[in-house]
Amino acid sequence: MNNPRLAGRYAKSLLDLAIEQNQLEGVYADMKFIQSVCKSNPDFVALLRSPVITADKKEKIIESITAQRVTSITSLFIRLLIRKTRENNLPEISNAFIDQYNELKNIHKVKITTATPISQQLQQSIADKVKSDAGIQNIELETVVKEELIGGFKLEMGDLLVDASILRDLNDVRKQFLNNEYIHKIR
Repeated sequence: MNNPRLAGRYAKSLLDLAIEQNQLEGVYADMKFIQSVCKSNPDFVALLRSPVITADKKEKIIESITAQRVTSITSLFIRLLIRKTRENNLPEISNAFIDQYNELKNIHKVKITTATPISQQLQQSIADKVKSDAGIQNIELETVVKEELIGGFKLEMGDLLVDASILRDLNDVRKQFLNNEYIHKIR
């Protein structure tokens, strides 16, 4: 079901149409809304992918969720997806659209994972540090809390990962003991 090529093509078409109609920001907000609905409600995604539910029922359900919340372009686009039986790809299309929008606007995603929630002030200082070190103007900072890190942080940006967590340090020490590196150095 996951088809990144198809999602990218539909997203590109929607992006081009939104630019042509001068409604890029509105459609971007719509795709963020659809992405948040898909992430927070797995039943909605199951509904989209269900072959048992007919297209007209899916259209009514989606219309009730998105009514008065999305632009007319997005509403017509969703109807087109349903008519072409591509509604099961809506989550991937919304993600692809957001990625293409970020690329168009030169916005870089930065994800920081910590063991405890961090303050807005610390988030801003991290964003400023990343901007200055990487030479980037626009970033979108996402924060995630995972208690299993114990302490420290993980910072992800594109294909770069900085893992300064206590969990990683403990795993490194565990690997050293399993490899018996200290015994070989004594002899």
